[in-house]
Amino acid sequence: MVDDTDEFWDLIVCTTAAITEYYCTFIHKIACMTSYQAGHKWMQEILSMNENRCKIMFRMEKETFFQLSHDLENIYELKPSRRMSVIEKIGIFVFILAQGASNRHAQERFQHSGETISRVFHEVLRSVCSFAKELIKPDDPEFKKTASHILNDQRYMPHFKDCIGAIDGTHVHACVPVNDQVRFIGRKNLPTQNVMAVCSFDMRFTFVLAGWEGTAHDTRIFNAAVNTPHLNFPSPPQNKYYLVDAGYPQTLGYLGPYKGVRYHLPDFRRGQAPEGYQEIFNKAHSSLRSCIERTFGVWKKRWKILAYMPQYSFRSQRDIVVTSMALHNYIRLSSIKDTIFHEVDMHPEFVPRDIFPDRRPQVLEQSQKNDRATEMNIIRNQIAHSLMM
Repeated sequence: MVDDTDEFWDLIVCTTAAITEYYCTFIHKIACMTSYQAGHKWMQEILSMNENRCKIMFRMEKETFFQLSHDLENIYELKPSRRMSVIEKIGIFVFILAQGASNRHAQERFQHSGETISRVFHEVLRSVCSFAKELIKPDDPEFKKTASHILNDQRYMPHFKDCIGAIDGTHVHACVPVNDQVRFIGRKNLPTQNVMAVCSFDMRFTFVLAGWEGTAHDTRIFNAAVNTPHLNFPSPPQNKYYLVDAGYPQTLGYLGPYKGVRYHLPDFRRGQAPEGYQEIFNKAHSSLRSCIERTFGVWKKRWKILAYMPQYSFRSQRDIVVTSMALHNYIRLSSIKDTIFHEVDMHPEFVPRDIFPDRRPQVLEQSQKNDRATEMNIIRNQIAHSLMM
């Protein structure tokens, strides 16, 4: 009889505990996102107070932020919802890019659910991807004019008057499943996404091919870019060329340095002055081509998400690279007071630290031995000897 009573009360206690837990979990919920300073109020404060607060949170000036919101809403049809303005939607997106914020961090900052944050982020991501097609392209598609950066600098003019930009690759962090990581771990024992880009001498991206695994060879990505018609690579016209490093094939339209002698600018700063026509050419080539290293540096310094990518699909991670480059260009075009660009403009030899340093060219010698390479060798020799005069 005593055992039956004990079992009865045990059952009552367990049942009561289960009912209480169910009630507290599903019926009597304590609201989570109840801060007085909800997302729209916080946005109003940031965009109406000191200019520096907008720069810190969104890595752009208030005027640029407002213009971006106007363009995305009126040209690229990013629409407000019943409970969220376009301003707040863009705020969520840019906040995540600029701060490298997780979904939970954005939930707390904007006082929205995780589902809402994710939905809005991808909505704006799609809109900026559409915008990127207009932002990431050459100003002069036929490359008829000599770049002002060359035209106004006696170090490069007239020697490099036919140069139209620089090409290089870089790595950004990739968040991929464990069983896929081997092909992405190419540097620093971290999974990375390998990105090829072209830039102009005013530090704007004119082409990007993102979404390659970290172990992909630079030459493989380069060949895919220039040989795939739908990618719309801005090929150099006759007698024009891009600057490339030793990791790329020196074929017609792509001018690399001399091998076997000093090339990188730090090598010249630490040692004696360049000796002979090859080193003189290499120093000028490296100095002019450093525009793409500085462009990558400014881009990565602005968007912290590139250093540690959240758990989005890899397609979204690829699109984040493209959209962040598009916003980089937008800021360059829209803002004359941007502090990050200004720092590099005032110190032309300064290259912001890369989050994945010590990148070295991957050389495929067999790609160098052809008639087109011979033609570029002739051009290189002509430039080298003109620099000696």
